[in-house]
Amino acid sequence: MIKSGSFITFEGGEGAGKTTLINRLAASLTNQGKKVITTREPGGTSEAESIRRLLVQRDAGEWSPLSEVLLLYAARSLHIDRVIQPALDNGHIVISDRFTDSTVAYQGYGRGMSLEKIQEIDQVVTGGLKPDVTFILDVDVKIGLERSQKRLSVEKGYSSTEDRFERMDISFHESLRAGFLEIAKSEPERCHVINAEEPLDDMFNTIQNIVKKHYV
Repeated sequence: MIKSGSFITFEGGEGAGKTTLINRLAASLTNQGKKVITTREPGGTSEAESIRRLLVQRDAGEWSPLSEVLLLYAARSLHIDRVIQPALDNGHIVISDRFTDSTVAYQGYGRGMSLEKIQEIDQVVTGGLKPDVTFILDVDVKIGLERSQKRLSVEKGYSSTEDRFERMDISFHESLRAGFLEIAKSEPERCHVINAEEPLDDMFNTIQNIVKKHYV
């Protein structure tokens, strides 16, 4: 069985389908008697959700890559201290929609921030905290963006402005996709690339089988 105090993250570009799979995995583990919490980044606390709005709203401002990283790590610091670490200490399984890999992919590979600087900031804020298992959902950029726009229309209505990153140039999205794949290549024991163009049930079965390998 999966050890108490485990940290699982889901990563990927826009429209990869993380939320549905997170909810299914959380339900499955809960049905097995596990104590599970789900959370997201940026977010997880009221202050971090405020920072989220600054970053994802279309007209929230023109942030530089460095300013984005600093905002994200301010939110992450609160998220770790108030949500993630206490849950891990209490033996819960934490499943997060995004964590540090997203910062590396979006602000590093996508926005051109120095990966070394991100790593330096990460070490100060997280103290080296990393997920035990990370699922990187990989999808063709155009397909992912189409999915994301449909989701925003359904969830928020056609007046939604929570699409700052979706509206960035296609080259940005191609770069962050390549970044996620590079992260997975560099840490194959932790990161598992999932083809997000496969049927949902097939993806979930693959994820479940990988999670089972972390049971002792």
